[in-house]
Amino acid sequence: MAKKGIQYVVVDAFTAEPFKGHPAAVCFLEDDAAAPTGDGRWMQSVAVEFNQSQTAFLSRDSSSLAAGAAIPRFHLRWFTTVTEVALCGHATLATAHFLFTADLGERHGVVEFATKSGILTAKKVPAPETEEQGKLFIELDFPMSDYVGCDPAGELPSIPETLNGASVVSVHKSLTTTDFIVELSSGKEVTDHLFP
Repeated sequence: MAKKGIQYVVVDAFTAEPFKGHPAAVCFLEDDAAAPTGDGRWMQSVAVEFNQSQTAFLSRDSSSLAAGAAIPRFHLRWFTTVTEVALCGHATLATAHFLFTADLGERHGVVEFATKSGILTAKKVPAPETEEQGKLFIELDFPMSDYVGCDPAGELPSIPETLNGASVVSVHKSLTTTDFIVELSSGKEVTDHLFP
């Protein structure tokens, strides 16, 4: 079934250079019938077609518009090529970038996303003094999760290979999910080893 009113783009998160960083597809569904509260099977098929690690689907939250909310709110869902996920950082960043570089970005510096993980916010922030002024910097506010330190050699022996030899400072695991947070020594380590 064809859906009307869909804008889409692939955004490279974590970089200012084309074809670098971590790409995510973003689909803005303008038609309420195509909104992310709707057909998950269709969204899964679209995610397979994009073949990115994540595809984000968003639509305006019409209830926040009717209530005259000062901050625009959108519904947001994320799909891999095989399943829907409850939270995705880089696809949220890509979605915020899409919104802030569209007409919306000229009028608002903050947006909210209604997701399966709760309300998330994204806001434009000034560039750090060490960065080129005029670039778009976005700060995301995600829900808190409890993490504990863990032994990466025992629980994730593939980390050195997966991270292409990046220097690992620490590894923590979630108490409620199967998620891990791997801290590297610097942003340069991330760009040099993960996005060469």
